[in-house]
Amino acid sequence: MKGKRFLKIIGIILALVILFFAVTSVITVAGRSNNMKKVESFEQVKIENQLVPVEDENGYWTFTTDEDFKVLQLTDIHIGAGWMCHGKDLKALNAVAAMVTAEKPDLVIITGDIAYPIPPQAGTDDNLASAELFAALMEKLGVYWTVTFGNHDTEEYSDYNREQIADFYENSGFKYCLFKSGPESIDGYGNSVINIKNSKGEITQSLFTFDSHSYLNHDILGFGHDYDNIHENQVEWYRECVEKFTAHNRAISGEETSVPKSTAFFHIPLKEYQDAWYEYMDNDFKDTENVKLLEGIAGEGGVIVFLGDGEDGLFEAMLELGSTKAIFCGHDHENNFSLEYKGIQLSYGMSIDYLAYVGISGRGAQRGCKVITYSPDGSFTSKNESYYQDKYASQFEKETVDMEELTCATVVEE
Repeated sequence: MKGKRFLKIIGIILALVILFFAVTSVITVAGRSNNMKKVESFEQVKIENQLVPVEDENGYWTFTTDEDFKVLQLTDIHIGAGWMCHGKDLKALNAVAAMVTAEKPDLVIITGDIAYPIPPQAGTDDNLASAELFAALMEKLGVYWTVTFGNHDTEEYSDYNREQIADFYENSGFKYCLFKSGPESIDGYGNSVINIKNSKGEITQSLFTFDSHSYLNHDILGFGHDYDNIHENQVEWYRECVEKFTAHNRAISGEETSVPKSTAFFHIPLKEYQDAWYEYMDNDFKDTENVKLLEGIAGEGGVIVFLGDGEDGLFEAMLELGSTKAIFCGHDHENNFSLEYKGIQLSYGMSIDYLAYVGISGRGAQRGCKVITYSPDGSFTSKNESYYQDKYASQFEKETVDMEELTCATVVEE
């Protein structure tokens, strides 16, 4: 009798589990379908005389203009695409569409974490579904765009790995996506360059995108926040590109000082972000000989900057070559500062995230975008823009949030 009762209980539990997965699967499919229909309801962005890139003889996407060139940096979109977060996903898509539509950029660069396939918060581990929603939105808006990978885009337990998601972005026939997986000889996916040239054929700005990878092997699930870094062969690839582009410009201008200006985009910040902020903080939040605050604040607690582990050599190579004048990253959702450090701007974009950080859906001071404007002489300006400005008119109702300013963080001893 006891054995039959035990089997009955097991049967009931199994039936409830099956019912749970059946119901959540239906909700997931219905929610994704509904959000995709809403994505399709957005209108194409009207850009007068929209620049159209072409692939040059070396396979680099290239824009040609003698005017200013506008890049919109978005970061940490965090689309879950599961049964637990359809409402938050729509808010994220709505915010992206509003800012892209208002800014009318020549190019959108997303610095990581489009996807957030974390089952306890999203209700799924299908990271391709997140990528599909976002790609559909960008293609509907009709603005050129590219992606750098973050740690959440391809979790160890996600349905699809980095190579597969890279293949989706690169080979799905998208009209406006400029993502390239990059050379097979170097680590990661998305190591690429987009060049801006003038009518003479000179490179006035090179936009480098790097894969800053994910977690270290001993922390593959990310519980310890032990992040990987830019690898040595990526640094060598960067160096070779700068030297190649310098030779290209010299062949046109005949000048020995024709090193093209460049900026870099990736997800996880370098150690120099932490070095610069700590130096600024230790000087009573005043500029130093090495550090100048340009805008924003460090709003993260703990160590403040959740950086890649170990020395990478990229910042040193940038100082040596004299080409790169700014790095734009994401990852730390409540950091939005820009510091000039040893002559190079180290900058965070403003995050979109409605899902990952606890309670962040109801907070707004950190949410927005960064507008970067490149001049024909290679100089640039960059500015954080809050999503909650009237100029960003959203198609679906914009949520009411707490706009209390971020509190400047100090180091928490662990």
